[in-house]
Amino acid sequence: MRAGDFIQRFLGFIPDKDFNEESVKLLGGIVDTSKDGLISFPEFQAFEGLLCVPDALYKTAFQLFDTNGNGMVSFDEFVEVVRKTTLHQRMPFNFDGNFIKLYFGKDKKRLISYSEFSQFLHDFHEVYAMEAFRKSDKDGSGFISAMDFQDIMVSIKSHLLTKDVKANLVAAASGGSGGHRVSFPYFMAFNSLLNNMELIKRIYLNATNGNRNQEVTKEEFLHSAQMMSQITPLEVDILFVLCHLLHQTSRIVYSDLQSIAPEQYFKQITNRLAEIKAVSSPEERGAVTQVLESAYRFTLGSIAGAVGATAVYPIDLVKTRMQNQRSGSFVGELMYRNSIDCFKKVIRHEGVTGLYRGLVPQLMGVAPEKAIKLTVNDLVRDKFTDKKGNIPLWGEILSGGCAGGSQVIFTNPLEIVKIRLQVAGEIANSTRLSAWSVVRELGFFGLYKGSKACFLRDIPFSAIYFPAYAHVKAKLADENGYNHPLTLLLAGAIAGIPAASLVTPADVIKTRLQVVARQGQTTYNGVIDAFGKIMKEEGPRAFWKGSVARVCRSSPQFGVTLLTYEILQRLFYVDFGGTRPAGSELNVPAVGIADEVKSTNPDHVGGYQVALPIFQGIESKFGLCLPKFRTGYIPVKPSS
Repeated sequence: MRAGDFIQRFLGFIPDKDFNEESVKLLGGIVDTSKDGLISFPEFQAFEGLLCVPDALYKTAFQLFDTNGNGMVSFDEFVEVVRKTTLHQRMPFNFDGNFIKLYFGKDKKRLISYSEFSQFLHDFHEVYAMEAFRKSDKDGSGFISAMDFQDIMVSIKSHLLTKDVKANLVAAASGGSGGHRVSFPYFMAFNSLLNNMELIKRIYLNATNGNRNQEVTKEEFLHSAQMMSQITPLEVDILFVLCHLLHQTSRIVYSDLQSIAPEQYFKQITNRLAEIKAVSSPEERGAVTQVLESAYRFTLGSIAGAVGATAVYPIDLVKTRMQNQRSGSFVGELMYRNSIDCFKKVIRHEGVTGLYRGLVPQLMGVAPEKAIKLTVNDLVRDKFTDKKGNIPLWGEILSGGCAGGSQVIFTNPLEIVKIRLQVAGEIANSTRLSAWSVVRELGFFGLYKGSKACFLRDIPFSAIYFPAYAHVKAKLADENGYNHPLTLLLAGAIAGIPAASLVTPADVIKTRLQVVARQGQTTYNGVIDAFGKIMKEEGPRAFWKGSVARVCRSSPQFGVTLLTYEILQRLFYVDFGGTRPAGSELNVPAVGIADEVKSTNPDHVGGYQVALPIFQGIESKFGLCLPKFRTGYIPVKPSS
């Protein structure tokens, strides 16, 4: 095929009508390595393979300049291509400068290879920007106008500009003070900042110890930047000017840096079994959508709660029996020496199934219990979270407390039935109890016996647990903010240790109030009465009975529950326009072209799926934009 067949009809990169013949011929030469004016099938195949390599953009640019096909680029070939670009026609480049002589030699006869050319092209871009500054600085004052600054950045450095930054270039000129001139140091610092945004992100994370939601002042950022000498105070000033222009704030968070950083292809490798977009934008998030979101969270929370409870139920049974064991009573010697002894005796006398006494009613209750706890916590956190994703510590504590209080409606009936079933096996030859028989014996109001102690336990537990989980989870996230499933499990388990241990006294009182006292054992009439009698008869150590078993049960249970809850949200993703769990998306810098910009033409298979983005990248990244239309032709957009 000819160059026009490939560039215009196969790729569709240049229109068929009133096209620039020289541009088509030059671009076709990238594939026509034999330079005979025709593209053979082997050449077509070879270019498809080139498009698949990691450095396809640089190699394609190299073949654009290698006009005679000898595998090297000469000065004449370089000049031939650059002079045809629209950038050179607007801002002519000085081919007699020292930069050109350093690469092509004093006599400009030296040939440069592909590896040297890739560095030359990078440096050429930087030198071109400085050359453009010098030409715009007509009186040699070291200043250019804000409009010239914008023109240079858009023409030569467009690949460094995000949509937000491009829209604020004039305002950012002269430090955003409203001046109309940009100094050369400011110009260089502005470009250096955009080139080093990945380093800027690391400085921010160093200042916040990895917290992506913490606000950082200019002074705090400068202090962190002292360890990285590449960043100058002027670059930091420009960074905060841009953040102020974009988000009207004197402090920055990680999301501010992402809106400034040059766009990079991040490949999402989080697997999803289902993906639904309930709303197209957060602004469309109405009352019905929020109800659906709560129902979605409630469903996933129910499943997660059931999985977590089943995983640690044997530990919970041992904990309950240890807490119900009383010293100082008239029943006789202690049945269990410690938690391990209790575990062994249950298996010996009741079998392995004895470890799961009361599991069925536990599952019937724990599903809505954990679901409402997780749903309410997420719901209240959303109300206290600002647009940047920040939530104050008191907001986290209050959210957790609300979640703990809301679950008691399910927790108390569940706990009292479970506890009576769990301790029933301690009495030899006792009649086997069923959950229904316990419910009938207690009645509706009896199911809420000890509810005050339940509030006393569940509200502080959740107020401690959820903030601790959020902060530990953030600490365990990788440098891209992603939490591996193992870190979720570990964060849930670590957060459960202080939460479970510190509320053990309330759990002991609740257990004593809810269990049926046997003959000779002390009975209790309320929280205060139970506290006084336990303290008097057994001493303060009695309030910490079963604390080890409780930690061993609650810590892994919530670890498994939160792990399951977040994994389910990752696998069954529904976008309701609200917040998502932090660290749930694994987006990593990737080599290649993002799927959304790949060609949808069914004829473009293999490497040719990225051919158009590669050709467009030559224009945007290197400023090597060849005219698509013939000289003097002005394309007219069709009226809509």
